[in-house]
Amino acid sequence: MHDSGTVAEMIAILQSAYPNAQTELEYQTPFQLLIATMLSAQCTDQRVNMITRRLFQDHPTVSDMARLSISELEAYIRSAGLWQTKARNIKKACAILLDRFNGEVPQTRDELMQLPGVGRKTANVVLANAFNQPAFAVDTHVHRVANRLGLAKSKNPEQTEHQLMQVVPEPLWKDAHHWLILHGRRVCHARKPECDRCPLAHLCPSAPKPQ
Repeated sequence: MHDSGTVAEMIAILQSAYPNAQTELEYQTPFQLLIATMLSAQCTDQRVNMITRRLFQDHPTVSDMARLSISELEAYIRSAGLWQTKARNIKKACAILLDRFNGEVPQTRDELMQLPGVGRKTANVVLANAFNQPAFAVDTHVHRVANRLGLAKSKNPEQTEHQLMQVVPEPLWKDAHHWLILHGRRVCHARKPECDRCPLAHLCPSAPKPQ
């Protein structure tokens, strides 16, 4: 783990490298972000956007989507990974939102995680991006990159989340989530990280050091 000065330098470099970082999921409302994030498990954001452009155009609200049968919903999302499970979860989640939350997306992590198919990461994405609450969403990219960079030293995403919240200033949590995702997608790949063109290589404990 790094000292506070090194962490601050890393954050500044990430901010400079990805100045306009934000979620690549397309949405208009908290409900649409919730559905898009549920669909994004084991699926690229680009694929999710292809699905949701049609889905949200035809069924933009909770009540609209709740009227779909499972088979109708499956037809919209068939190109997403795990589409059958996701269709069942979305159908159940819409019913719960209508029954318990007056058709509104709840604004607490505990309530969001009562919805089928909504784990801690999805809840944090919704809290941070839809409601501008301090939350640090940790997906596989963030978990991998944070541990490689030495911003965390953990075995699972929840531990990584708590460690990142300790070293990254709270006002930057949402942005840092996006910086780490983009860095993982563009440079710090899972199998072959491009350390030779990484702006953080000189600070990274995982990067090869010059002889």
